Amino acid sequence: MEEISAGGVVINNGNVAVLKKFRGEWVLPKGRVEKGESLEQTAIREVFEESGLRAEIVKYIGYVKYKYRHMDGTKVLKTVHYFYMVTKDNNIIPQREEGFAEGDFMNPDKALRYVRHSAEKNMIKTAKSFIEKR
Repeated sequence: MEEISAGGVVINNGNVAVLKKFRGEWVLPKGRVEKGESLEQTAIREVFEESGLRAEIVKYIGYVKYKYRHMDGTKVLKTVHYFYMVTKDNNIIPQREEGFAEGDFMNPDKALRYVRHSAEKNMIKTAKSFIEKR
């Protein structure tokens, strides 16, 4: 089975939006592409649904691929596309129905310490280079 998702490294005043799952893991907002949706539409929708942030895309920054198993044992090849995004919103409203306990804007170095997955760390590093150029 194959899954395609999209999300963003969302920046506000040089800080990165991150979400904390109930089990304690900090992640970037992302989610599955719905039928008829572009990657860009998915990223904007998922960022809003998961964090309450209205963000706009600045540029595409890359993708990651990995394998995992669903709870039912199905093997999944997942591709997640990430966009560098900006928002003027200051309040993150985590979507509890998706398992998010809290959200925060962190400076990129702090976000790199908190986010667990190396693929997401790489996306934050890429976004950090754009922030530093501005």
